[in-house]
Amino acid sequence: MEQSRSRVVVITGGSRGIGRSVAFRFGEEGARIVLAHYDADDSAAQETLDTLNRRGITAEAHKVDVSSFGFVDQWFKEIFKRFERVDVLINNAGITRDTLLMRMNEGDWDAVLGVNLKGVFNCTRAVIRPMIKERRGRIINISSVVGQIGNAGQANYAASKAGVMGLTKTTAREVAGRGITVNGVAPGFIDTEMTAVLSDRVKEEFLRQIPMGRMGTPDEVAEAVYWLCSEAASYITGQIIHVNGGMYM
Repeated sequence: MEQSRSRVVVITGGSRGIGRSVAFRFGEEGARIVLAHYDADDSAAQETLDTLNRRGITAEAHKVDVSSFGFVDQWFKEIFKRFERVDVLINNAGITRDTLLMRMNEGDWDAVLGVNLKGVFNCTRAVIRPMIKERRGRIINISSVVGQIGNAGQANYAASKAGVMGLTKTTAREVAGRGITVNGVAPGFIDTEMTAVLSDRVKEEFLRQIPMGRMGTPDEVAEAVYWLCSEAASYITGQIIHVNGGMYM
C-alpha cells in the first residue's frame, strides 16, 4: 500500500500484550502506527517499535497519560498536524487496582476509572470531529468480560469496563450516519502480563469457567479488532464482540 494511502492507526496501551498484537496485525497491511503507553520505562514500547521497524512499518510511540484531557487533546493535535488524519482509533489502555470493595480507597477507584473509562472518552473526543469531517473512521474500545459479568475484588475495573460498553453504544449511535463505526471487543481470560501475575489458584478458577478450557491469546483478540476495522465489517456498529472461549455467552 502506498504510504499516502496507508491507514493511520492510533493504539493506546500499545507497548505490550493485546495492544502490541493489534499493532503487529495492522502492521501487516502497511498501516502507519502511533502507539501510546504509560510504562515506567520505554523498554517494552521500544521492543514493539523495533519489531515493527524491522518489518518496514512506519511506527512511533509516546508516553501518554490518557486520563488527562488536556494532555490527550494536545497529543492528538500533534498527530493530526503530522499525519493529517486518524483512520482507526483503538482504545486499549487499561490498569487494575484490585481489592474488595470494602477495602477499596478513593485513589484505587479514581485511578482505574480515570484510565479505563475517562481515557476512552478523552481519546474518542479528540478524534471524533476530524473523523466526522472525513465521513469515515473506525473506533474500537477494548472492554472486558468482567464488565459484563462482574468479578469479586474488581469493582472499579468491572465498573470501568461496563462503562466502556455503554460509551461504545452511545458513540456509535451518535456517529453512525457519518460513516464511522464504533464497536467494542471484550476479552476474557487472556495470556498477558496483566494475567501472568495472578496466582495459580486464581488461574485455575478462571479456567474452570471457560468451556474451551484454556486461556486466549493476544493474537486472537487482535484478529477480532482488525476484522471490525475492515470493510468486511462495514455494516457493524455499536456491538460488543466477546472473545472469551465461552466464559460468557
